[in-house]
Amino acid sequence: MSIPIHPHPTYRPAAIQPIGRSHWQLDALPPLSLYIHFPWCVRKCPYCDFNSHEAKTGFDEAGYVEALLRDLEHSLPLIWGRPVHTVFMGGGTPSLFSPAAMETLLAGLRARLKLLPDAEITLEANPGTVEAAKFEGYRAAGINRLSIGIQSFDPGHLQAIGRIHDADEARRAAALARDTFDTFNLDLMFALPGQTLAQALADVETALSFSPTHLSCYHLTLEPNTWFYRHPPELPDDDAAAEMHDAIEARLAAAGFEHYETSAYARPGHAARHNLNYWRFGDYLGIGAGAHGKLSFHDRIIRQARYKQPAAYLKAVAAGNAVQSEDVLGHDALPFEFMLNALRLAEGFAVPLFRERTGLPLNVIEKPLLEAERLGLIERDHQRIRPSERGRRYQNQLLQLFLPA
Repeated sequence: MSIPIHPHPTYRPAAIQPIGRSHWQLDALPPLSLYIHFPWCVRKCPYCDFNSHEAKTGFDEAGYVEALLRDLEHSLPLIWGRPVHTVFMGGGTPSLFSPAAMETLLAGLRARLKLLPDAEITLEANPGTVEAAKFEGYRAAGINRLSIGIQSFDPGHLQAIGRIHDADEARRAAALARDTFDTFNLDLMFALPGQTLAQALADVETALSFSPTHLSCYHLTLEPNTWFYRHPPELPDDDAAAEMHDAIEARLAAAGFEHYETSAYARPGHAARHNLNYWRFGDYLGIGAGAHGKLSFHDRIIRQARYKQPAAYLKAVAAGNAVQSEDVLGHDALPFEFMLNALRLAEGFAVPLFRERTGLPLNVIEKPLLEAERLGLIERDHQRIRPSERGRRYQNQLLQLFLPA
């Protein structure tokens, strides 16, 4: 069985029965983030399983921003008065939108939300859709963190995975990010079609030359409902991919990066606050086409999903409710939901956090914790539970121990 390991804006659990108030409650609500989905891209990448749609005939930029703000307004009763710590604009390709559109959107967020003054506000960008004036405009609009989907600096590998940008555009985008933002992330992939260990490390060296504060290094996987899944390319075998992973981890450690999460490396003090909130089982409201959210209340935790197709989403917003489905997470699901997130972190979690975020006593998972210890998959004491080196390598095996019976 394969366990999904990407952030929750794309993760959808099965419907779960609600918990009665008499049996369960949260004493305090967790931190709240905002995820905003931009569904359009220039061309769908053959490995991409996110909710993205080719903008073949363009799109109504102003109309979509207006719809996002109306979607937010409809959701305000669910989060009223709660401060928002981070905002993440993902896609699709948010950088298809102009700085003026982002300025309008952020002004609208501030007018409607209690957005903290030091909130981390991240925008995803693709190298083929940026130029210097655009980056400067994004920063002026209030975006303070950029995440660029480089994937590779090698022209042959970029072509093999269907990226629209070339190697020169990748380098130019990384340099612009360095010159414009104090903190930025570069996304890289490894185990690409025909890729060698030396080539994977060359991508890392090139990325390091731009002094990023954060790197995300993903193993290319063949996800269902993608072109690559139906027409699989020839990829490095598992041993070669593991060798790449270990070499990348060692090189980044030598460069001063902390491997703080399964696919994420950061210089000290620069871990992605938005993603940390996911992994610590915090709350996030998701707006935009196909966005998912997780919201806690004192008597329940819910997950929501918006309509995926842009046209259906816009129609639903106009009708007053963009939420296509809403599920209440039940007692049996919460331990797995929590562990699916928290065990991605190298530091694991402080013992009290389980009770704080799930409303459950830790003894409800004592049996799987003992089994995980026996298998050498976790390390724990009275203060913290963390995945061992073996547990990080065999994460699926570890997480399966916490699946509901």
